[in-house]
Amino acid sequence: MGALQGKIAWVTGAGTGIGQAAAVALAQEGATVVLTGRREAPLAATAATIAKDGGKAVVKAGDLTSATAVAAIAADIEKTFGRLDILVNNAGLNIVERSWQQLKPEGVDTVIQGNLSSAFYCVTAVLPMMRKQKDGVLIHTASMAGRVVSPLSGTAYTAAKHAVVAMSHSLNMEECINGIRSCVVCPGEVATPILDKRPVPVSQEDRAKMVQSEDCGDLIRYIACLPAHVCINEVHITPTWNRGYVAGLQQAHVGAGKK
Repeated sequence: MGALQGKIAWVTGAGTGIGQAAAVALAQEGATVVLTGRREAPLAATAATIAKDGGKAVVKAGDLTSATAVAAIAADIEKTFGRLDILVNNAGLNIVERSWQQLKPEGVDTVIQGNLSSAFYCVTAVLPMMRKQKDGVLIHTASMAGRVVSPLSGTAYTAAKHAVVAMSHSLNMEECINGIRSCVVCPGEVATPILDKRPVPVSQEDRAKMVQSEDCGDLIRYIACLPAHVCINEVHITPTWNRGYVAGLQQAHVGAGKK
């Protein structure tokens, strides 16, 4: 019997990448997983993968940038299952036009709503259920861009992910008395479809060296399986072959060669 047998988990952005891997990993531990994202077809594919392994998944497609849509899904979860034990707040996106020279208001809205507003909507929708239970785990996918400011991820994405980190820590400050634990996961480069939005294309060779979605999914599974008296507040997961570190080393070697 899996460690999450009888538990209900809601995974957003569950159609691809980290969300899909997390949903599969949680289902393998016995959780019934509610899958949400904009597009129904990728969610159905994730559900089929889970069912093939004998797991249980329910597809609830919706626009997570709509507070009304999020509230409706949360209400349906409560009506159907009577509880929610785990929220994997994973939905996110980025745009190609990332620098201040390129950024326009509509781009700002897209990134902030897709990464930050959606996360807040999901949290506010599920907290009443978890408070009643005096138990619950919130796991948020942020980014190392939520800890380090650099041009790579873009100004809006970096700001949004910093805010997600702050959101998670503030949840622990207020909700610890209700038995609720919040963990923010900050991945470095992960080989997911969001890389396709990079202004500079990322080679398959480089993607193979990155953290893979399944690595993050396994980490999320581990966090979700921890006992109720344990809270991991924040965790960083990065590639061993860290392209930022490697570029720094190369620059250092070039500089040393000029002396």
